[in-house]
Amino acid sequence: MKFSGEAHHVGAHHGAFVQSVSQCPAPNGDRPQATGALVNIDSHQHFWVYNDRDYVWMTQPFGTLRRDFLPADLKPPLNAIDFDGTIAVQARQMTVETEWLLALADENEFIRGVVGWVDFASEQLDAQLEHFAAHPKLVGVRELIHDMPDVQYALSDVHVHAIIKLARHGLTYDLLLKPQHIQPATALVRRFPEQKFVVDHIAKPSIVEGRMSPWREDLHALAECENVFCKLSGMVTEASWGQWTPDAFQPYLDAVIGAFGPGRCMIGSDWPVCTVSGAYEAVMHIVIDYITALSPDEQRAILGRTCAAFYGVHEKPR
Repeated sequence: MKFSGEAHHVGAHHGAFVQSVSQCPAPNGDRPQATGALVNIDSHQHFWVYNDRDYVWMTQPFGTLRRDFLPADLKPPLNAIDFDGTIAVQARQMTVETEWLLALADENEFIRGVVGWVDFASEQLDAQLEHFAAHPKLVGVRELIHDMPDVQYALSDVHVHAIIKLARHGLTYDLLLKPQHIQPATALVRRFPEQKFVVDHIAKPSIVEGRMSPWREDLHALAECENVFCKLSGMVTEASWGQWTPDAFQPYLDAVIGAFGPGRCMIGSDWPVCTVSGAYEAVMHIVIDYITALSPDEQRAILGRTCAAFYGVHEKPR
């Protein structure tokens, strides 16, 4: 099935569980439950076949990304750190991107799920959701909130009306935010306590500047809604590229896990984008090494169990 307007470009932890004081109940009153499975899942990575038309965000600093990145490129480093699967996330605002990622997932068992893109502004949105949600590996969708000209886009009519439609299809929603978008996103999720949301890349604080406020306080308010989870991903591109040390991320991981608790956090790489600042294994070990101070059960949650439960993917090893 093809849709008109397929291309749509928009312009320009160390800590115990926190006691939620949120107005937002957990979705369906449930929290992820332990299954006992020891499965490691990278909750956030991308694939692409590069062209200079669809990836205009790859400016000169991202020059090393201007090539193809496919499942065969990711599988060796994934195996090297004993990870079993991934969630592939859209990198283009095109429905053909979602089709392509689902085809890759059909061909590669380690791709446990796909977070795709649909056109929230299209009259064909219902048809797009119906079509893609029929695929068992379509687990969620994402819009590029942090690229929208309007900082309040999360609360716009077009966005809110699209979010309303996700629950009926059993789809999650990835929140791609920068610090200035956290407050509008918090107002959004409070309107949808039954919808599952996950924050990508800890909402991109300025790690290179060591800035904590108001990111930390706003993220804590967002975390009070128990239907919101957080990916421990995307940090190295907010730090000094290729110059960072693991210590640089500790206060940010402390803040995130202190806000969400280990049970609502999941490890992610943001591969291959992360490679502009560090090798895959080194990037993943920022979180793997950090969580050694947590209990074994909390570590299992962060390394895969929470991701599997959030996205509803099978926790089966390779």
